[in-house]
Amino acid sequence: MTTALITGSTAGIGAAFARRLASDGHNLVLVARDTKRLREQATELHDRHGIEAEVLTADLATDDGIEAVAARLGDRRNSVDLLINNAGFGNRGRYLDVPMADELTMLKVHCEAVLRLTSAASGAMRERGRGGVVNVASVAAFLPRGTYGASKAWVVQFTQGAARDLAGSGVRLMALCPGFVRTEFHQRAGMGTDNIPGWMWLDADKLVAAALADLARGKSLSIPDPRYKALMGLAKITPRSLLGGISSKTGRKYGPQ
Repeated sequence: MTTALITGSTAGIGAAFARRLASDGHNLVLVARDTKRLREQATELHDRHGIEAEVLTADLATDDGIEAVAARLGDRRNSVDLLINNAGFGNRGRYLDVPMADELTMLKVHCEAVLRLTSAASGAMRERGRGGVVNVASVAAFLPRGTYGASKAWVVQFTQGAARDLAGSGVRLMALCPGFVRTEFHQRAGMGTDNIPGWMWLDADKLVAAALADLARGKSLSIPDPRYKALMGLAKITPRSLLGGISSKTGRKYGPQ
């Protein structure tokens, strides 16, 4: 049986990955900040699917938290075959309205933690000649709006560059770019979502199924829904100056308030 480590595993996309991978027979290392929720999740997945679920409490906004997860990923005696870098959050407010400390914490979780954990996992996987990493980004990575999108753009560029560097090593890396997904993400950020059209929402379980299929195909970028693929295709051919105005107006109309 292979082992998958999932950060931000107790809710949203992370929880959907945990459910799917457990049902497929993978042992799990579940990582989040809330020990109680982690233990409850581990017990449920073990009882339902008969897999082993290890709990690792860690805050990826801290060096200690990142180091603890990196050490687990680098354990050659108890190897991790698949890393899902899912932990993340959003800040409510426009640029300069959000405290600098909160912006820096976002960069710590979205960029530094992703870099360090991907490196720890990939190094061990390259030695074995096999393994996979999924770094959860966002379609916001392709739109010039906000520091959240900027951090996710870094995730996409880093992941695709690392995937090219590791080509032929047996290690697959993929950036996953979902749109709006029905999770706790917006509620935790204090963002209202009543103004977001129903067609823009994605189901987390279907999203994960599509993402894992893309990883198996060897893709380095996954936009796992035809609606968002079409939207991002239009974004690629739209001049940046025009795209910035459109994304700003659309964000004010349909984005979380």
